[in-house]
Amino acid sequence: MTKILYAHIAIFFVNALYGINHVIAKGVMPEYLKPNVFILLRGTGATFLFWIIKLLLIREKVKRKDLLLLAACGMFGVTVNQLFFFNGLSLTSSINSGIIMTINPLLVVILSFFLLNEKVTWRKSVGIAIGATGAILLTLTAGTGSGDSFVGDLYIFINAISYGLYLVLVKPLMKKYRPLTVITYVFSFGLLFVMLYPPTLTEFFQTDFSRIPIDIILKIVFVILFVTFLTYLLTVFGLKQLSPSVSSAYIYLQPALVVFFTFTLGAMGIADDYTDTITWEKGGYMLIIFLGVYLTSSSSFLRKSS
Repeated sequence: MTKILYAHIAIFFVNALYGINHVIAKGVMPEYLKPNVFILLRGTGATFLFWIIKLLLIREKVKRKDLLLLAACGMFGVTVNQLFFFNGLSLTSSINSGIIMTINPLLVVILSFFLLNEKVTWRKSVGIAIGATGAILLTLTAGTGSGDSFVGDLYIFINAISYGLYLVLVKPLMKKYRPLTVITYVFSFGLLFVMLYPPTLTEFFQTDFSRIPIDIILKIVFVILFVTFLTYLLTVFGLKQLSPSVSSAYIYLQPALVVFFTFTLGAMGIADDYTDTITWEKGGYMLIIFLGVYLTSSSSFLRKSS
């Protein structure tokens, strides 16, 4: 029971860190770092730390035939996912990004149907339709607030699709290898693809790191160590005790956590104030997405319980 409790705490802490990231990372871009440069720093730091732990603790080899699938996971789980998330976050509000990310479980169901031939019940279909409606309405209203952006919201939505595709593709690898081995290779391929993306190195060498103040440097270090490296380690720990469906359910807390940290960090002066982007209309769309996700998730639960 204690291990399960610790697992729940770990997964909650992961989502709390993700909630903070929506607010903290927003304050770094694009004034001090271009999104692509931020991704490069994040990927480099996390990959380096993952390899250190793997070489010290795990002596597991990966078969050559699985490298292509690992490369695909790196492409969608790190490169495309992070490029669209950070570029989207630099344009839109942290509130919008937190709400749109909750549609991820719905996308996983849809992609699992096409790629893994998993059944989609009528209840799941209704849930997908409702959740998609909420996400589309939220995206169409973008631009109404000072920190909103249609393009930014669209980027966040593409990011959610990419991460959903990664979750589907990585399933067979997680069954075959230890999670830390998979994550290390996924980040390694992801970092390689980020570096091959033409604007990344160009923007990196154009960045004037000497003008970045110490408080922004601390935010960058925080994102690398805690939001990237630590969250993946805690996720691995949590998945040892909890099912993926239970752990993924915590993503529904992210909009509330983003709102909480938007108010809290803004009041403390740690992050910029984006409270004007919080509206009752967005709250309504968030509830629509929640309803769609609930119908989709509970469908799987009820089927397994029967």
